[in-house]
Amino acid sequence: MSFVDMGEEGGAAAAAAAAEEIRRLPAEVNWEMLDKSRFFVLGAALFSGVSAALYPAVVVKTLLQVAPPPQGATATAAAILRRDGLRGFYRGFGASLAGTVPARALYMAALEATKSSVGSAAISLGVSEPAASAAASAAGGVSAAIAAQVVWTPVDVISQRLMVQTSSTCRYRGGVDAFKKILLADGVRGLYRGFGLSIVTYAPSNAVWWASYAMAQRFIWRIVGAERSESYPSLMAVQGASAALAGGASALVTMPLDTVKTRIQVMETEAAARPTLKSTVRGLLKEGGWAACYRGLGPRWGSMSLSAATMVTTYEFLKRLSAKEGSFG
Repeated sequence: MSFVDMGEEGGAAAAAAAAEEIRRLPAEVNWEMLDKSRFFVLGAALFSGVSAALYPAVVVKTLLQVAPPPQGATATAAAILRRDGLRGFYRGFGASLAGTVPARALYMAALEATKSSVGSAAISLGVSEPAASAAASAAGGVSAAIAAQVVWTPVDVISQRLMVQTSSTCRYRGGVDAFKKILLADGVRGLYRGFGLSIVTYAPSNAVWWASYAMAQRFIWRIVGAERSESYPSLMAVQGASAALAGGASALVTMPLDTVKTRIQVMETEAAARPTLKSTVRGLLKEGGWAACYRGLGPRWGSMSLSAATMVTTYEFLKRLSAKEGSFG
């Protein structure tokens, strides 16, 4: 037998082993297998609950990013509690919740539709299943982020303005009032402050996140053994751990952009002196150097890791709840 034959046999064996490993992994619920009406109705309910649980961390993070003097997360949380009580942790939540349903619907539809079409196209072109899965996840993350920001940017602008106001500096009476006043002062562009920066922040972040999540799952299953995927608790644990790793890394990488974006969206100045990317970055660096760009990293890292783990396990559970009859049979 020649070295070429041995090499071909070795390559075939490796391909067969990879195919067997993929076959033993948990079945993926794709877009065609979903009952769409059940998917969106259940998704709205589940994700609204998750958003409510994690919202206080978002409030703390936002205040840390906007407040000029450096302050710790614990001190900020204590100040909110002392000044406004528990309701202080939910300022702007109504506006945020109102945007959750359409934004999540757009996000999930774009994500699943893109993953399904890109994955199928990649495999038909002869791309290996792991590479096709990573590429499809990355493409899905980009399209989902762009679609969702059409709704999320105005929601962010309104909810963050409500987050940072206090009883003594109360300018808006609620989400509807904030919407009207921002629209009157700055027009539609006022509601879309930071839209471009949001796309720059979240599109690549989502691409990296979903691709990393797909690869992390394969890596962890290789360690714990794919046969354990038959156990639902093991399945949830692996998905949660994979999501938390991807979420934490994404938070670290995108933190400076998120801080700048938040300041641009929240700062209220005269029309002639609207905050720009350059002036916002310069102001941050003047306040505390590059470290100022990472204010609120602790709450954001914790929130994104926990949110990712919770959202993904909820999302995967949702897809299985929404699967059409006979999808796994």
